[in-house]
Amino acid sequence: MALTAQRQRQLRAIGHHLDPIILLGDGGVSEGVIAETTRALEDHELIKIRTPAGDRDGRHALIEALCEATGAQCVQKIGRTALLFRAAAKPNPKTSNLLRHQHLAR
Repeated sequence: MALTAQRQRQLRAIGHHLDPIILLGDGGVSEGVIAETTRALEDHELIKIRTPAGDRDGRHALIEALCEATGAQCVQKIGRTALLFRAAAKPNPKTSNLLRHQHLAR
């Protein structure tokens, strides 16, 4: 399901203050990276990843491969950093970046 422009703006605002928690190396998208990204998305729903230095097309291909493998959506790409989103089935209020942001906004 595609994200609306308004929802993307909300997610980018929340993600602005996040630090990358997945660092892709020169090995690319391995089974271990996919497993760790899946776990991070289930816990946090919105995460930042950092790709290795290289050409833009190569970085975009890595991000797209990771999104396809994990079922995530890429909300934003800036340089080597990307913001990924996947809604959790049962979000944990202590770890979900989305729920924690709602709590702080009140």
